[in-house]
Amino acid sequence: MDQEEGWTTVDNIVTQFNTYEDFLDSQITTLDLYYLEDEGLARQLVELGYRGTGEVVKREDFEARKAAIEIARLAERTQKKTLTSAGKDLHDNFLKALAVREEDNRNGISVIFIRDRNSHGQEVSGYIDYAHRLKTEDFEVYFSGKKRLLPRPTDMSFYNWDSHVAVWNSTPNYQVIADNPEGLLFKYKRDRKILNVDPKAQPGDNSTRTPIQTELYIQAVIFDHVSRRKT
Repeated sequence: MDQEEGWTTVDNIVTQFNTYEDFLDSQITTLDLYYLEDEGLARQLVELGYRGTGEVVKREDFEARKAAIEIARLAERTQKKTLTSAGKDLHDNFLKALAVREEDNRNGISVIFIRDRNSHGQEVSGYIDYAHRLKTEDFEVYFSGKKRLLPRPTDMSFYNWDSHVAVWNSTPNYQVIADNPEGLLFKYKRDRKILNVDPKAQPGDNSTRTPIQTELYIQAVIFDHVSRRKT
């Protein structure tokens, strides 16, 4: 039996039995238990290859493949959960821009600025940590068009132009610097670089500012930051 066939056999066994002991028990016959009178001894003999009705599988091989299959399953589930834009028929430029950046924002690089009216007709604007929102809510409703992504008082910044309520919050990825005389700044925590969101200024080292032509909002801009710090 070559290595590939061997791993296929182990994989079949691993998916069939929850534990290595369950596999050993499946190899023990009633006659074995009758003569040995000890289930533990019967298991040891199967593990050593002296008893059993099928393939000999070592404990370390069983547990290694069990762990590998579980890791692969979790990775696949995470991938499917993360890339909620996959397979969506996106027509608006804003949603297309979010979809292009979705995978990269597992590690937190983009800041989204949105200005529009909320459900009460009030004009609101704010800066959103894209990666943080991806981790804390399901973007399925946005990519499917059921809801519009809007700034919230819990985002990096939020301003209601009607009530004049202004709120700032640091996130796991960005520190808000709200007391800067020249305007709002965000410090990327991983490399400590400053992101300047003033449209009249340069966004900063390793950062870009991209205005998005969209029919969904009065104004939308995406800032992308590329961290040079090794992780």
